[in-house]
Amino acid sequence: MAPANPLVLVGPMGAGKTSIGRRVAKALGVTFIDTDAVVQREHGPIEQIFETQGEATFRSWERAAIQDALGHGVAVVSLGGGAVLDADTRADLATCHVVMLTVDPRVVAGRIQGTARPLLSGEDPLERWRRIWRERRPLYESVADITIDTSTGPLQHVVDEIVSWARPRTESSDPRDTGKEES
Repeated sequence: MAPANPLVLVGPMGAGKTSIGRRVAKALGVTFIDTDAVVQREHGPIEQIFETQGEATFRSWERAAIQDALGHGVAVVSLGGGAVLDADTRADLATCHVVMLTVDPRVVAGRIQGTARPLLSGEDPLERWRRIWRERRPLYESVADITIDTSTGPLQHVVDEIVSWARPRTESSDPRDTGKEES
């Protein structure tokens, strides 16, 4: 059985939101929506959007993709790392089951190496990632119901933990009823 409200994955780039989200959705038997993939499908590569249209345009298109994804009800939704910068998105997440995925900077270095992530260009990518993480962490924490680290162990263990946490929430229409948890 799947959550009655959307199950949303938030966290920094490289935490595994897309990989984990796909597997969680499959385990729960629900649709998986990656809002970054939606924006890319509709508007082209994110790095190209940043370069030609600017970050503000990307954020506007991202916001529309998030609103649409959260409107699907029962689904697993992976948000881009910067989605929580939008106050309306944070407000919308109050009706969702939100999992914050974290990752150790030493581990993320291998995950982001050689990627075309526009916010990591122009300087040492790991140092830039650390700065973005410090800036956004309070926002992730403000919307999260549970925090799970993805730095160690098989990916399937993280998936199993999220699925176990999400299933009981099918009985509650209010995702905040169970309080915050840390894993």
